[in-house]
Amino acid sequence: MMRRPFLLLAGLILSGLALGPAPAAATRIKDIAALQGVRDNQIVGYGLVTGLQSTGDTLRNSQFTEQSLQSMLDRLGINVRDQRLRTRNVAAVMVTANLPAYIEPGSRVDVSVNSMGDATSLRGGTLLMTPLSGGDGQVYAVAQGALLVSGFSATGQAESLISGVATAARIPNGALVERSVAGTFRDLPGMSLELKNPDYRTAVLIADAINAYTVQKYGHRAASPRDYRTVVLSRPGHVGRTRFMAEIGELQVQPDIPAKIVIDQRTGTVVIGRNVQISTVAVTHGDLTVRITETPQVSQPAPFSDGQTTVVPRTDIQAAEQTGRLAIVSGPDLQTLIRGLNNVGMKPTDVIAILQAVKTAGALQAELVIQ
Repeated sequence: MMRRPFLLLAGLILSGLALGPAPAAATRIKDIAALQGVRDNQIVGYGLVTGLQSTGDTLRNSQFTEQSLQSMLDRLGINVRDQRLRTRNVAAVMVTANLPAYIEPGSRVDVSVNSMGDATSLRGGTLLMTPLSGGDGQVYAVAQGALLVSGFSATGQAESLISGVATAARIPNGALVERSVAGTFRDLPGMSLELKNPDYRTAVLIADAINAYTVQKYGHRAASPRDYRTVVLSRPGHVGRTRFMAEIGELQVQPDIPAKIVIDQRTGTVVIGRNVQISTVAVTHGDLTVRITETPQVSQPAPFSDGQTTVVPRTDIQAAEQTGRLAIVSGPDLQTLIRGLNNVGMKPTDVIAILQAVKTAGALQAELVIQ
């Protein structure tokens, strides 16, 4: 049997493992934390896409598309209630978008369009005017425009070719904002930074960096870590909120990375964080391969006899077990750990099994996340 090469995606692969372990790069505060209370709002709507080249919904199978088309034509003064529609150029879709914080009417946002029926492709279609509502039922934007589809689907009598997803599309700047979300930046009761990856040490580093800057420039300590997720800010009185956030957002810190291993069993991907360590253990792993081959044969009766032609089964079973190598695996740092795992020479599925066994043995000093 052929062995697939072991592919290990490590957290610091871009920092040059061949040259030895390197310290974590400094990161701007604005990239690892966000101001609490400033967030997007999701909006959604139901609409119709027209102009498809016989790739839309089958109205007999997608009755909601037929009902929507009849209702739209009724509003336009065309009565088709008693007629059986047979068009294939229309598709029912769901339209979604994210409404940024503090956006004003007249602005535009991108929208995503996804088919609901049995349409095969949305390429070449145009979304008709679709109201987009929030969770409170209010209409905040209206979407309309030509669809941008990255995938395509081509089907013939004997073969079909599909690339990407042809039933999902986007409209850049396709929604026009009609209503602003309640609240402004000035209405925030306080200013707090919320870490995107909560960690006690990272919260302390952010507070120290902000205090070092504000003490030097304003003579005022402006940050205090409340917990592992939140850093409370105290803005100097003579500085505006926008300017203050712009200044501290450019400050750089080296965030602490928790010791974690993430395993995706579907793809065989293993991602190991920089701070992962493995206590010294001995590892051996062997593969047992069982191969069953069916080679049925035809048995013919003798000439001029009363026998019948039959199929005689022939089964060949072979079993082989590869010899496992006993290797010492330890990891005081990421580079040593990866070298030890590569020396064992296993497939990704074997590496996943060994990491789970090492965690059970108590030698893996990290959190193991299995997806």
